[in-house]
Amino acid sequence: MRKAAALLLWLVCAAAGADVQEMVEVPAGPFTMGSDDGPADERPAHRVELARFRIDRLPVTNADFAAFLEAHGARGMRAGQPYRRYDDDDADARIHRVDGRWRADAGLERHPVNEATWAGARDYCAWKGKRLPTEAEWEKAARGTDGRRYPWGNEAPDARRARFGAGWTQTVAVDALPAGASPYGALDMAGNQWEWASSLYRPYPWRPDDGREDPQADGVRATRGGGHDSPAEELTTTQRGRNLSRAPRAGHHNIGFRCAM
Repeated sequence: MRKAAALLLWLVCAAAGADVQEMVEVPAGPFTMGSDDGPADERPAHRVELARFRIDRLPVTNADFAAFLEAHGARGMRAGQPYRRYDDDDADARIHRVDGRWRADAGLERHPVNEATWAGARDYCAWKGKRLPTEAEWEKAARGTDGRRYPWGNEAPDARRARFGAGWTQTVAVDALPAGASPYGALDMAGNQWEWASSLYRPYPWRPDDGREDPQADGVRATRGGGHDSPAEELTTTQRGRNLSRAPRAGHHNIGFRCAM
């Protein structure tokens, strides 16, 4: 029955135009979100019940986002107001116009995208028939249900499992560190690049009905996972990026994203 249900879900998603080939499934059920012994914004640890969902196995790459920019451009319009999807004029951008086409910089095609704004991440996911994960979904996909400190378990981060403590924009390919996989098989959920979530950055407990999931609301959005230039203590599954520069209308050198559905 489970295989039949999974096949039906795949067919429904495919019919809707969503790319489900590189997604992992996270089962329905509760998990513990947050931590009572971490920074203040991770408290309190609390039980959250989630429906079944899927999340991208890998972060969106520069090549992926270049294809989106080629289809929709780096600027958008919403409710009569222009906005940026990508800060292509930033020195840290890794996607540029070459011979009239958007292309990832040579050698960086498989690295996680940076300089995508929160709106750009939202629009990309919609283009794929998906959406950004909520902060709770992201944490469960990284942490599972056993309360682990890192996606791979409770062992301290090392270079085999995560990219961290590196120089400015010194990322690696999104599939370079399979030993760092989460309980559900998602990669790069610790280090390499922070990731946008759909949720507004608000105090816990997380609730889906308190306005933090309003896509029209103004305010700083949550980021997860730690980046290539993060110290080891920022790679935990509960870390919310409280010290990170993450204005949602701008792109950033160390923030990327992945999609869910």
